[in-house]
Amino acid sequence: MEISGWLLFILLVQVIHGIGTWKLYVKAGKKSWEAFVPAYNGIILMQIINRPKWWIFLLFIPVINLFMFPIIWIETLRTFGKKSTLDMVLGVVTLGLYIAYVNYTQETTYHANRDLTAPNKTMDTLGSLSFAIVVATIVHTYFIQPYTIPTSSLEKSLLVGDFLFVSKFHYGARTPITPIAAPMVHDTLPLIKVKSYLSKPSLPYFRFPALQKIERNDIVVFNWPADTLFHMYKAADKRYDKPVDKKTNYVKRCTAIPGDKIEIKDGIIFINGKESILPERAKPQYSYKVAWDGKTPVDLDYIKKELNITDAFGQIANDTLIFSALPQASVDRLKNIPGLTKVERIIHKETDKSIFPGTKDWNVDNLGPIYIPEAGKTVELNKETLPFYKKVIGEYEGNDLKVNGDEIRINGQVVTSYTFKQDYYWMMGDNRHNSLDSRYWGFVPADHIVGKPIFIWMSIDGINDGIKNWSIRWDRLFTTVSGDGQPKSYFQYFLIALAGYFAFDYFRKKKKKKEDA
Repeated sequence: MEISGWLLFILLVQVIHGIGTWKLYVKAGKKSWEAFVPAYNGIILMQIINRPKWWIFLLFIPVINLFMFPIIWIETLRTFGKKSTLDMVLGVVTLGLYIAYVNYTQETTYHANRDLTAPNKTMDTLGSLSFAIVVATIVHTYFIQPYTIPTSSLEKSLLVGDFLFVSKFHYGARTPITPIAAPMVHDTLPLIKVKSYLSKPSLPYFRFPALQKIERNDIVVFNWPADTLFHMYKAADKRYDKPVDKKTNYVKRCTAIPGDKIEIKDGIIFINGKESILPERAKPQYSYKVAWDGKTPVDLDYIKKELNITDAFGQIANDTLIFSALPQASVDRLKNIPGLTKVERIIHKETDKSIFPGTKDWNVDNLGPIYIPEAGKTVELNKETLPFYKKVIGEYEGNDLKVNGDEIRINGQVVTSYTFKQDYYWMMGDNRHNSLDSRYWGFVPADHIVGKPIFIWMSIDGINDGIKNWSIRWDRLFTTVSGDGQPKSYFQYFLIALAGYFAFDYFRKKKKKKEDA
């Protein structure tokens, strides 16, 4: 739905509110016209039901308002003496229209100084629960979101089983595009395995101001642009176009930013003609072919344990060992193992048409140059360049794109160039030969950016092998994701602070008990 459509919808809601409540406003000593003025009527209503005026802001926050509207409907009914369980149920299930019924058919009394405490224990529990959900949803949506690393594409930097806190505000919090959705879950409701949202209505894309821009080599969480799979556990081969904010969350390293030209030569990344230098914490990994003398006994399990490369695998074929996902430190140690005569990084040379954009003789180790779209910049469009930007023009930026031979039409007009509406990024995993990334599906639009991983609060080895095989990685608890030098755990400082809090709380209560005595 466009902004104009939402403005008309909001105006319609205000008219319905005025028609359904104006007599109650008058009963409370207010003017009837005050029930019809957008925003102002909300402020007056908060005065009537004796609730904080700032509640009105919560009504305009997507997802949060799904909880606030029922609360305000119930509070309005209670203020005018309708406080039975049936009244409250009718207020919610009729989406507030029961208030209009009361407004026109019931004799009501305005209770200006009514008791604001819950009428019974059940309502008190529901009120506390609703407040907790509202606060948690605000934090989850606009500040910090928990995230779990599910794959090894950033292995060595982020491990499978790392539990992260992802900052929404570093790159600017994005307001929900799907306003009718279950809070604090992604695209699927747990246990019952059905989608957690309604695709329509949808809100226009909006992002709050950012604290910083995405920089090269930042680790970024984003919605997977190519997610058109039907993940509702019914038909895995069915195409399902998800709303942007409900596409699967991915985490990769931002290799190139808007306006860059990226090229990969024999697995080495070049940005604007210069080799990309990764930060110290990054541990890029490749596949290696290792020559074996054919005589010296080789124990693959021993090698993996010795080199701490449990996520790599080894195969023996024709006196050759094949390892994947090896960082440079493991490669250096591998060269010193008896019986291994040569360690050579595998560089793919054969053409792979699954590599973006699917029209070049490229592969995972050799591709480009590719220009990364930047908002406001213009590129030439022809049969050679269109495959790079076809999805950007038609899917990400919502244009009607048609191609007939050499003729390219955008929104009915013949064009030879295109100006981008938003920024785009190139995201890759450090596990170069085992990462589904931009090399396969292209650019990540700015409106798909979720946030920046900032903190690892828990890390479990063997997270996918069943709880009996879980092992906590104590050295990774309470470590930062970014920064200079190697990660350092702050878990011991957390324990000290926690012990200090409990000691303070104990002596505070003890002192209070003495004073009361």
